[in-house]
Amino acid sequence: MAVESWQNRAMDLAGTTLRLARRSDAPTLAAMSRDLIEIGLGWHYRTERIGQLLSNPDTVSLVAAENARTTGFAIMTLGEERAHLVLLAVHSDLHRRGIGRRMTQWLIETAVTAGIATLHVEMRAQNRPAYLFYRALGFEQTVRIAGYYRGRETAIRMMRLLRVPGLLPVAWRPPTLDKQ
Repeated sequence: MAVESWQNRAMDLAGTTLRLARRSDAPTLAAMSRDLIEIGLGWHYRTERIGQLLSNPDTVSLVAAENARTTGFAIMTLGEERAHLVLLAVHSDLHRRGIGRRMTQWLIETAVTAGIATLHVEMRAQNRPAYLFYRALGFEQTVRIAGYYRGRETAIRMMRLLRVPGLLPVAWRPPTLDKQ
């Protein structure tokens, strides 16, 4: 039965495509943020703010879609050595199908390619499914922040180490016959 369940999820995921988000996605992503992430907190990531993130060259934004339906999205900002997973959402009727995992793994690979040392994310302290999701992807809890969400809710910040901060990999150079 476990194999059959895994196969069904894999088949379901086969119909999902990932693409970079476009500015025209801003209204849909803002509504998803309001309805799936910001419940009970007030709407902070409105269309204009999402549009600003999508237009920022230091932001990577993904959309997961099945046919014409947006099923999920993720937005990550990149700094010199630190990346921040700002938003990640998947429609609740599609949870546990690998969509969020696939988007997060794609963003992790992007951060590694960009030379990022650490990837950070926050979630509501009572959001145990999100906590377990990120733990399964190699994130570790770093701190709890009281009042992080609009002064009302505690957040858990988690981090995934991608490389040792401050130590950049040595660039490969072809060998030469020059004296050193």
